Amino acid sequence: MSVVEQWKPQRERPVRRDREQLAHRLLIAVCALFALASLTLVPLDLRLGWDELVYASRFGPYAPDHAPGVPFSAPRTRGVPVLLAPVASWSDSVVLLRMWLTALATAALYLGFRPWLRSVPRLPYVAGVAAALYGSLWTAVFYADAAMPNHYTAMGTAAAVGFFLRRRPGPRTYAGIAAGVFVAALMRPNDGVSVAVPLLAAALVPLWRSRGRALAVLGGLGAGLLPWAVEAYVRFGGVSERLSDASEVQGGLRFTDSLLHQFTAIDGPLLCRPCEGDGVRVPSLTWWVLLAAFVPLGLWSARRFRQTATAARLALAVGLCAALPYVLVVPYTAPRFLLPTHALFAVPAGLGVLAAVRWARSVRRPALAGGVLAGLLAGHLAMQGSLVSSNYRIQSEAREDWARVAAVVHERGVRPPCLLGGNTSVIPLAYVAGCEPAPRPHERRPGDRRRPDVLVLREHAAPTWARDWVRVAVPDTYARGWRVLVPPDL
Repeated sequence: MSVVEQWKPQRERPVRRDREQLAHRLLIAVCALFALASLTLVPLDLRLGWDELVYASRFGPYAPDHAPGVPFSAPRTRGVPVLLAPVASWSDSVVLLRMWLTALATAALYLGFRPWLRSVPRLPYVAGVAAALYGSLWTAVFYADAAMPNHYTAMGTAAAVGFFLRRRPGPRTYAGIAAGVFVAALMRPNDGVSVAVPLLAAALVPLWRSRGRALAVLGGLGAGLLPWAVEAYVRFGGVSERLSDASEVQGGLRFTDSLLHQFTAIDGPLLCRPCEGDGVRVPSLTWWVLLAAFVPLGLWSARRFRQTATAARLALAVGLCAALPYVLVVPYTAPRFLLPTHALFAVPAGLGVLAAVRWARSVRRPALAGGVLAGLLAGHLAMQGSLVSSNYRIQSEAREDWARVAAVVHERGVRPPCLLGGNTSVIPLAYVAGCEPAPRPHERRPGDRRRPDVLVLREHAAPTWARDWVRVAVPDTYARGWRVLVPPDL
């Protein structure tokens, strides 16, 4: 071996190390911009939403002292309360809670894409670019300060796949895989399973065949599912009973084709249930356009490098598996459901962006080519920023309606302790009004024949037994049609 050949690997190591350090700084800068975007576009004083109230009410400062508490139904898990505990256990400040969650979400974005700096050693910049693509989505920005599980599921998934791809796995690699799958399963058990299954299958492929990888995936999945399984036996009578209850709460899990709904819901609402009346708004499809353009380009550009190509393909495969339950089984949708898929799709898309940048620099007119690429990305950012702002305004006004309804309830003489029923938003309305939410028919305990002390209806006829109740319209609401019904003798 010549002196030059002996010196070449030693010369490449510092170059690779410098490149990785620059890529690391890019990732940190992206995370900082993500936090800034969330703080700017989603003000910290936004009222807690329906799901957030359910999670936060597990703690004393948020727990209502006038009722048994907000129901914690079968589909919910204890992952989000774990995130809230450091603040919600001693303070009821919404601003402070959202500041804490923004910091957590930013740290999660960093930890989710940090493993990709070494999973694609030839192109470590893909970690920052993929984080930027994912972090630019309005759903990621909107939920950055929210007490919701999907962003953390996405980052756990991204980290698990990133560690799984390491060429020379060791104890830290196995711990990273297990931690990523654990977070995904703790936050949303179905997402944890959807991610673990393709990773276990990948562990059988000769390229990644490793008992350590498989055990790490199984260990993380088991640890993440354990709290859910224990609660299933303690509160619901068993795993099958909890699954049955969860299916009933979600409208009956069954084979369905919700693929089109994923496109119609990309710009909102936060919950599309049902989605039949929602149409596809072409300008809001910029993210899907970017994926359609850059994912194939990323796969094509990585074809010469085995490790990079396989990393892109595995990210794409696991991302597809993460989306399948929401496309084939869940009869409704929400934009946040696909955040794990978007996080993994951002990796091959990031490779495509880097390939496009290299192409723009090599053509005869780089300024023109760079301008076209920059214009495409700027259009995407503008649309995502618009969607964040519009959905924030909608949610802010809609959640203020709960306070307007509660004011009318109190004006009609209804005071805690009380039982509030209705046809929509019963849980948050009851929480704000200081009442206990009336259970739905299938949730009633044997012998429970209580009737609500007050009904809140929206665009719905009163039940037969309340036809003679006094109806009071709620003024100045964002959503029309709110009515409060109270007994005539109240």
